[in-house]
Amino acid sequence: MSTLSAHHVGITVSDLEKTLAFYRDTLGLSVVDRFEVGGDAFADAVDVDGASARFAHLEAGDIRLELVAYEPAEPARPAPDLNEPGAAHVGLAVDDLEAVYASLPDDVPTISEPRTTESGTSICFLRDPEGNLVELLET
Repeated sequence: MSTLSAHHVGITVSDLEKTLAFYRDTLGLSVVDRFEVGGDAFADAVDVDGASARFAHLEAGDIRLELVAYEPAEPARPAPDLNEPGAAHVGLAVDDLEAVYASLPDDVPTISEPRTTESGTSICFLRDPEGNLVELLET
């Protein structure tokens, strides 16, 4: 059997440019690749008739964060709360959580101010422009 290793974490978005700007400009991730994919093989692979997509890959430490906008797009659904089955989030480590939190623009929705958990990790959760959960943590 082949050895598995992490390649990327993907998030499907409706507005690629707006969401990309958030991760690049607000959170400081670097864009490492942008591309488009379409054709029958892609549509078959993602099981969406006539699918094509635009992608942006951002560097997030040891993984890539992949933002993808599909055509045709489905209507957006409300983002689940953290404790709902199927809820997902991207966890990003930072050196100084308080400083990063203080630098967030006022229009970034946060769930709480930074809190230190029983494990000694300081965390806070926020939502990207599409409502996806992002955890910022300092260990």
